[in-house]
Amino acid sequence: MPQLRIVTWNINSLRLRLPLLARVVAALDPDVVCLQETKVPDEAFPETAPASLGYPYYLRRGMKSYNGVAILSRIPLQLLEDTPNWCDKSDCRHLAAVIATPTPITLHNFYVPAGGDIPDPVTNPKFAHKLGFLDAATEYFAAQAPLTRTILVGDLNIAPLEHDVWSHKALRDVVSHTPIEVEKHLRWQNTGFVDAPRSLVPHDQKLYSWWSYRNQDWRISNRGRRLDHVWLTPDLTARSMQVFDEARDWTQTSDHAPVLVEITV
Repeated sequence: MPQLRIVTWNINSLRLRLPLLARVVAALDPDVVCLQETKVPDEAFPETAPASLGYPYYLRRGMKSYNGVAILSRIPLQLLEDTPNWCDKSDCRHLAAVIATPTPITLHNFYVPAGGDIPDPVTNPKFAHKLGFLDAATEYFAAQAPLTRTILVGDLNIAPLEHDVWSHKALRDVVSHTPIEVEKHLRWQNTGFVDAPRSLVPHDQKLYSWWSYRNQDWRISNRGRRLDHVWLTPDLTARSMQVFDEARDWTQTSDHAPVLVEITV
């Protein structure tokens, strides 16, 4: 059976971290790379970079200084047109494509709003935006049901399970792990997806992909959260997964680690 190796990484500025992306590609050898927080408008995108890294096909959707998503691929891509303008904000948080595998696959790359610091949609517009975004995404994918041959990846900015955070008790009232976010995250996932990493790593084992810049001894304290996700429709199977946490130790790196999933397609 053919395999597809896909990496998702919140790179936190593509132009700043292009040399680190080259190291990720060399280490993990992915067929497809999905990036979030590229922070580069389309007219300033480094157009020669994908091919120089071994990816002749790419799509990007970006804006100055904030957000932005990109897909780099060894396999031909076709942009999926007519995707929503999420919450009417035009803020470059989603990119979708069809991958020309022998039987094509639809790929969605998301950067969900972080939601600010206060988990109250009344007093915190950023949190209200996040909840509204999750509702809109759930409605969109529910309308596509039954989904087939679809992969959804990205920085979804929610750690849904008890062992997706370093302390379930301490973080229940912290944005990214609050009950309302978890409930909406799982509702979205249940529109037709399987949590690929957790299909391979038991739910009672800790699994993180993000460690705060505030914690210089991040590996010792290991106060992480699993904010980066790979979802598959059930007709696709995850064979292996890796959180490439080595990248979190690199100089001037992202606070997210790349997540690799190998999929039988």
